[in-house]
Amino acid sequence: MKRWWPAVGLFFLAPFVGEFLLGNQPITNLAQIFLFAPMYGGGAVLIRESAQRFGLGWTGIVLMAVAYGLLEEGPIDQMLFNPAYVGLDSFAGLAEVPGIGSLTLLQSTITLHTIWSICVPIALVEACASRELWLGRGGFAAVSIIFVLGSTLLGLMQAAGFHFVASPAQFAGSAVVIVGLVVLAFALGRRTHRPVHGPVPQPLIVGLVGFGVTSVFWLESVLLPDGLGSEWISVAWWFVLFGVATVVVLRWARRREWSPRHTLALATGALLTYVWAGFAHARDMDDTSLTVALLGNAVFALVAIAVAVLAWRRLGSQTLV
Repeated sequence: MKRWWPAVGLFFLAPFVGEFLLGNQPITNLAQIFLFAPMYGGGAVLIRESAQRFGLGWTGIVLMAVAYGLLEEGPIDQMLFNPAYVGLDSFAGLAEVPGIGSLTLLQSTITLHTIWSICVPIALVEACASRELWLGRGGFAAVSIIFVLGSTLLGLMQAAGFHFVASPAQFAGSAVVIVGLVVLAFALGRRTHRPVHGPVPQPLIVGLVGFGVTSVFWLESVLLPDGLGSEWISVAWWFVLFGVATVVVLRWARRREWSPRHTLALATGALLTYVWAGFAHARDMDDTSLTVALLGNAVFALVAIAVAVLAWRRLGSQTLV
């Protein structure tokens, strides 16, 4: 066995960030983390261990995280196929593309799961642990089985609960895209780039950039005007926002001066966005009182901040500068 405790930590941190810190689940449902962990946590652990085992780096992690997001909200939850999923009928007709559905919903799915469900938890746990493999072959196989069984169970529960099953073409199309992203992750992740010299901002600046970009994403509905084809303005804005951010971060990350502290700073900035966004999201819970929802998210926020502080301490730094 390898150092398996970081894998256990990631197994539970991924659903904690993805569901509870976001405000999707109240603190009274905390026990459901064991229901979500096989899918969220299993996916995050498999992605991290695959990237480490095959030398895919963060390029591979990000691409596999996109694939995970499409898998969860496509074949498993079927949210991308069912416009009426949990009241998401508001997405119906928004930037609708035949054969794809709502681009607005697709962009939100990719963003939330890529950044917060997978990449942020991996960066936080990696800062607390060594960067070697955490699991041996047996552990990797066990997590794979847990991921498949847990995801299948959730998929069956969702199909039965919403009385909705996507068409064979939708399942097949999404499978092709998901497999293609995984293949791309292995193809691009294995490519080596010679590091170049160049200025890299202090980790504090990188963290502020991460916080700023992800906060602007959440504030998009406030910043952009209504009407005049606003859904297509939103789609274009998403491409500009994350396109520019991706180019800038990739430019920094390929320089010799980029360090694990910069990676952790970027993840910390995104995590803090979920801290404030979770409070806004928690206010919309229908089956939980506002007091319980906000108190629960206060507890979740404190836990998230404590994890970030622990990550910085384990990385050997007390500050962001």
